[in-house]
Amino acid sequence: MRAVTRQRWRGVVIHFRGCSGEPNRLPRAYHSGDADEIAWILQRLRKLNQDSPLFAAGVSLGGNALLKWLGRERTAARETVDAAAAVSAPLDLMTAGDRLGAGLNKLYGLHFLQTLKTKSLAKLDRFPGLYDGEVVSNARTLREFDNVVTAPLHGYRDTDDYWQRASSKADLRGIAVPTLIVHARNDPFLPGRHLPSASEVSASVTLDFPEGGGHTGFASGPFPGNLDWLPRRLLEFFATSSATGH
Repeated sequence: MRAVTRQRWRGVVIHFRGCSGEPNRLPRAYHSGDADEIAWILQRLRKLNQDSPLFAAGVSLGGNALLKWLGRERTAARETVDAAAAVSAPLDLMTAGDRLGAGLNKLYGLHFLQTLKTKSLAKLDRFPGLYDGEVVSNARTLREFDNVVTAPLHGYRDTDDYWQRASSKADLRGIAVPTLIVHARNDPFLPGRHLPSASEVSASVTLDFPEGGGHTGFASGPFPGNLDWLPRRLLEFFATSSATGH
């Protein structure tokens, strides 16, 4: 956002339901394939800014949901956004989900799981019987949590059904909006061998897979490094897309 301000653009940071410090008032939460939520957000921003270009950037889970929406809407998405970017998106949720439960990734996975369990158990105070609180409390992996909460709450049969259908990798061929996908090949949650090739995406998609960067980090320069590369990469892509009229 500092880079956006320096470029004299306007920007807004979107928080998913329950992630802004305010409790979510509805039974539904957010999930990796939440294209409907992305549609509502971006269409609202478009209505509020009808005379300006609109660019959308999604990071990690938000990047997957954004790509899911772009692939679903295809050419219709052009009426809403002028260009888009996804950073470190878990394009293959089956792989990313299982890797979050293994090795050093398990430390992050357990931390993330605890935040989800806390919010989900608090929701039971407002919606008793929405799911089994004891099963939620005893969940030891994201797979177990998604099976009792995320999947059934959002219309999926189980975790496997959710992770397969919510993954955006299969939708990348349908994207018609100029879209940049930035993903480090050493991302611990989705390493380079699982990333799409040029033949697996549409001509509107630009792939940028640097060797280093981890998950959403992309530090550059001498130790301890800086975080300038990523915002510069995104803003240059958006500016170029706007200037060429793509």
